[in-house]
Amino acid sequence: MSAVTDTVATAAPANPISQSFRDSLVVAKRNLIRMTRIPEMVIFGLIQPIMFVVLFSYVFGGSMQIGGSTSPEAYRNFLMAGIFAQTVTFATAGAGAGIADDMHKGLIDRFRSLPMARGAVLTGRTLADLVQTALTVFVLAIVALLVGWRVGSNGDTNAGKVLAAFGLLLLTGYAFTWIGALIGLSVRTPEAATSGGLIWLFPVTFISNAFVDTTHMTPWLRHIAEWNPFSATVQACRTLFGNPGVSPSDAWPMAHPVWASLIYSVVIIVIFRTLAVRKYRSATA
Repeated sequence: MSAVTDTVATAAPANPISQSFRDSLVVAKRNLIRMTRIPEMVIFGLIQPIMFVVLFSYVFGGSMQIGGSTSPEAYRNFLMAGIFAQTVTFATAGAGAGIADDMHKGLIDRFRSLPMARGAVLTGRTLADLVQTALTVFVLAIVALLVGWRVGSNGDTNAGKVLAAFGLLLLTGYAFTWIGALIGLSVRTPEAATSGGLIWLFPVTFISNAFVDTTHMTPWLRHIAEWNPFSATVQACRTLFGNPGVSPSDAWPMAHPVWASLIYSVVIIVIFRTLAVRKYRSATA
């Protein structure tokens, strides 16, 4: 007589890191598909930075003194790094509004019922926003070339440095989307997330070296502008693009802008990703 025994094979638990990575890609794919089905999201995201390029280039181009020159060409070359940086940071509002909308519609509750990493929902959303930001920057660069922007206008550069500048821009944009994620989790409606995502960005972008030389500011305001993380990215891009920059400064971020931009971005990601994931867990507990 023989006994028949049934054995149940149990799968080994998945590696938490690899599972989080896969889940993040799934969520990112979901958001990218959603963007293709709502093309006006991408189109409206492109219109605003293009308007900034055209308006600032032609309205202020002949009245700003950059490096002793008031020519429109000099200001356009000075301006574009600031416009690029402003564009990637303004993606913060869209990230916050998107997450707030998912919370408002109950989509986050559906994700909770799935066996997936908690942080993957936010990581996937921010990765999808990064892809949209990259597309916006690409189109913006084409428009900038059409209005007269040129790399290497005031120094040596090469393709590697130009790509590094765009890489820094995307890293900065990705860092700021985590701020938007925290805002989106902290408010009740997408409208509030949009307002909350923009209201603090205006002083950050305008109290900087993005649109004017900081030497024209009062000393205390110049000090704030030179230590502004946004200014570090702008100055780093001008250095890598070979475009004219602000006047020499003793402030460490302005003397070492590439390193300063990298450090600022990493610190922002670490801090605000931690806070956003913690907020997400408490909000969906």
